[in-house]
Amino acid sequence: MTDTPLPTDDPIAATRLWLERIVIGLNLCPFAKAVYVKDQVRIVLSDATTPEALVEELAEELVLLRDTPAEQIDTTLIVHPQVLTDFLDYNDFLDNADAAIEALDLQGILQVASFHPDYQFDGVAADDASNYTNRAPYPTLHLLREDSVARAVDVYPDPDVIVERNIQTLDRIGVEGWHRRLRGDDLS
Repeated sequence: MTDTPLPTDDPIAATRLWLERIVIGLNLCPFAKAVYVKDQVRIVLSDATTPEALVEELAEELVLLRDTPAEQIDTTLIVHPQVLTDFLDYNDFLDNADAAIEALDLQGILQVASFHPDYQFDGVAADDASNYTNRAPYPTLHLLREDSVARAVDVYPDPDVIVERNIQTLDRIGVEGWHRRLRGDDLS
C-alpha cells in the first residue's frame, strides 16, 4: 500500500515494522513503547472490503477493547488494506468511527486515531514531511483508551510539544529518510 517497498507483503508484519522503526524508533509517540514491549497492543487484520463491513468490525473491536482489561489489551490497531485505500474516502469514514463510538456509548472512554499511507493534513502539500507523522503502510484505525491517554499525558513533561517535535523530526530526516527507516536501511 505504501510507496515504500517493504521487506514483507504481510500487512500485520509491515505494521509491526512501522511501529518499531517509525512510531517507537523515532519516538513519535512517547507512550507507544511501554505498551508494545508489554504486548498490550492488539493488531487486527481486517478482511473488510466495504466501509459497512469495516464499521461492523470496528464496533466489535471497540466492544472487545472496552470489555478487556488494559493489562491485556491497552490499544488496538485495525489494519484494513482492502477498504478505504483512497485517503479522502478514509477521512470521510472517520465520521462513521465517531458514530460507532457514540452508538456504543463509549464517548470519553475510547477514541479512534487515524493513520493512512496517503495521510495529508489540511492545507499541507501532499509531499510535505509533516504528513508522515500520520502515515502508515496500510490504512489503520487506532483504538485508544482515553484514561490510558490521560495517564500518559499526565506524566509526560510537556505533551503539547509532541506534535511540533514530531514535525521537526520528520523535517530533519525527510521523506526519503522515513522510507529508508521503514525499509530498515537507516535505523541509526
